[in-house]
Amino acid sequence: MEQLTTLDDWLAHCERLHPKTIDMGLERVRAVAQRMGLAFACPVITVAGTNGKGSTCAMLEAVLLQAGYRTGVYTSPHLVHFEERCRVRGDIVNATDLIACFARVERARVQNGDEISLSYFEFTTLAILQLLADAPLDVVILEVGLGGRLDAVNILDADCAVITSIDLDHMELLGNNRESIGREKAGIMRAGKPVVVSDPVPPQSILDHAAEVDADLWRLGHDFNFSGDKQQWGWAGRGRRYAGLAYPALRGANQLVNAAGVLAALTALRDRLPVTAQAVRVGLSMVELPGRFQIIPGQPTLVLDVAHNPHSVAALTANLDAMGYYPCTHAVFGAMADKDLAPMLARIAPLIDQWYFTDLPTPRAASAEDLRARWQALKLRPDAGASAYKSPGEALQAAVKAADPADRIAVFGSFYTVGGILKDGVPRLLAPHLAA
Repeated sequence: MEQLTTLDDWLAHCERLHPKTIDMGLERVRAVAQRMGLAFACPVITVAGTNGKGSTCAMLEAVLLQAGYRTGVYTSPHLVHFEERCRVRGDIVNATDLIACFARVERARVQNGDEISLSYFEFTTLAILQLLADAPLDVVILEVGLGGRLDAVNILDADCAVITSIDLDHMELLGNNRESIGREKAGIMRAGKPVVVSDPVPPQSILDHAAEVDADLWRLGHDFNFSGDKQQWGWAGRGRRYAGLAYPALRGANQLVNAAGVLAALTALRDRLPVTAQAVRVGLSMVELPGRFQIIPGQPTLVLDVAHNPHSVAALTANLDAMGYYPCTHAVFGAMADKDLAPMLARIAPLIDQWYFTDLPTPRAASAEDLRARWQALKLRPDAGASAYKSPGEALQAAVKAADPADRIAVFGSFYTVGGILKDGVPRLLAPHLAA
């Protein structure tokens, strides 16, 4: 085996292994997992969906930690450092522990000279699952990376599945409508096990699949519901109620739908993982997740959001609109080349006065100049300015230089866009003439 001593070495190794063509089944991943003896004795919660997966995982983790459980969480992608993808008891894991697990995956992958091909995501998922399996945990929370049915985390049988909102994204792999995408997400369901569907209008394919496999369907608006006013909200589901809850610490109206799904999942698992109302209250009030409508006070105000498809950009637009009046809104935007840009830009265009398009450090990204050209071709707001930059950091610097203290800057479009701003820490903005 080549000498691999750092986490970056191992990640590069995984990239090199990535087969040019790969069958989309899970047989290879299962075979390596079996060689590793990978198994969990504790409940597993698997979360799929187009938007809201990361927030749902974070809220589940926060409540279960407050209830005293030892939690393990796997999410993807990361914003800055790969280690962010795994948390044990609320803490991000260290690279040294990950390196040992990468080595175990590689030994199993090439065992007895019978080499099994794995993609980057499959290899890294197995390493993180091994780390979680080694930790003494009470519950494991797994976020699906893409789809559900064929995602590497789906080699494990979920004790409870959660399916968040469904929208059009990754259509080249999952299908070009909500029904086909929903069918892929539904693949995480298991017979006789609870599946929480928090999308208010789920694709029929999800409901049909739940009936086909005889899953225990918990559907928003049927098996659980929520209501609220400006001060507080409440939840009611099968045999359980919560009243007078403070709003989740994660900002945005869409987070209440995610939180309702979280309470349904916890209620469905109450026999194995009982939680108190106090754990729910404190957990939801303390949950943190960078890059999800993250408002950073300053002059100007900075808003970070990983919104990268029409549905999530629509939610970001509504949340920005609810913030109140700002003389000028600047947008730092970078996105993957395969994204459906027109509806994203059209939805948020009325709120954006100045655009700062940026390159991103991945070959999958559209160039800043291409983004600017596509925005100009849409002719959405002729009065809005647009410029192009080599990195999110350079784009943000330009926006700060042009902004007044009372303005706001929204950074969105990709995890890479937000990660490019957070890589040196959370910035606190100060408009130039304020510092003079």
